Amino acid sequence: MHNEQELTDAFLKQLKTGDQLNSFLAQLQKRGIEKILEGELDAHLGYNKHEKSNSGNARNGTSSKQVKTSFGESTIEVPRDRDASFNPMLLPKRQNMVDGLENVIVSLYAKGMSASDIEEQIRGVYNFDISTSTISRITETVANDIVVWQNRPLEPVYLIVWMDGIVFKVRENSKVINKTIYLAVGLNRDGKKEVLGMWLGKNESAAFWLGVLTDLKARGVEDILITATDNLNGFTQTIKQVFPQSQTQICVVHQIRNSARYVVWKDKKAFAKDMKLIYDAPTKQAAKAALEHFATQWNHKYPYAIKSWEDNWEELTIFFDFPLEIRKIIYTTNLIENLNGKIRKYTKNKLSFPTDEAVLKSVFLALREATKKWTMPIHNGGVILNQFLTIFEKRVQI
Repeated sequence: MHNEQELTDAFLKQLKTGDQLNSFLAQLQKRGIEKILEGELDAHLGYNKHEKSNSGNARNGTSSKQVKTSFGESTIEVPRDRDASFNPMLLPKRQNMVDGLENVIVSLYAKGMSASDIEEQIRGVYNFDISTSTISRITETVANDIVVWQNRPLEPVYLIVWMDGIVFKVRENSKVINKTIYLAVGLNRDGKKEVLGMWLGKNESAAFWLGVLTDLKARGVEDILITATDNLNGFTQTIKQVFPQSQTQICVVHQIRNSARYVVWKDKKAFAKDMKLIYDAPTKQAAKAALEHFATQWNHKYPYAIKSWEDNWEELTIFFDFPLEIRKIIYTTNLIENLNGKIRKYTKNKLSFPTDEAVLKSVFLALREATKKWTMPIHNGGVILNQFLTIFEKRVQI
């Protein structure tokens, strides 16, 4: 092993420039691809090269194929069989691009680049041309991935599900209109976050969310312990129709924004300070007292704000029923709003989308990029799970 390392080091030291290294890697990739193809043919025929076989099919030389790879364009010798029944997985018939490069193209598209931008990028980096129609064909394969992902089975129980919508401009019947992508993000019993699905509708409404929740149930969700939502009218009742035991926490940050929306500039600082005493209170009783003080101070000027807090009081204060670790993650929809921010980052180059399919494709790819690091449990995941087990007992263990 030590001698092999010395040999490798000695060889690599002979490479003096980046071009020489790329040339070496391109040759290495070419040989690797050809060896993989030979292995695929061995498996297809059922015997290795130079072995005897009673099979009616046999090797039939090779054919040259120009292939686009992440190291540029290369001539690959593709093995053939007499029956012409061999269709390699690595390089299928009528395709001239290896998976690695297709993944690069999909990744660039996910980051918001247009087909023409990708064409220019590929030409600059890999020194060969690829048509915008080929790029479109590659990204179109994502549509199948969306169907599979959107219909995959879900877990029976989620500790928390955050729900929110993000608005995009989409062309419909020669007009550009606003449409909403609805997202649901769940916290599973392993303490990991998971995007449960995305749904496209014309506007965010309780009626549409009923369809979303019904879809979750059809895919195997039996119980959601806590739902965290914005203060959309009728949302809590909608959730109760599908998951009657679920407790709904309205996002406090949404409530703060809505309450302060029409407050005049000179009142904003004092108004915000008094309102902060409500949601920063240590207990629900203390919060109620802070609300009464808030009403005394501001009801004469901003009665709509006081009424909004009073009307939504039960759903705004659910978080007080839980330990601090759970409170921190349910009293806002920050988690899903951060995800929305990343989606916006990846789709910001698109002022509007030509079709519903185009916006779904872009958001799906953006989600895939944004959630790549969602492999570990959330901070304090073990503590939070134990708290849920203590509070909800059997419901967690379905």
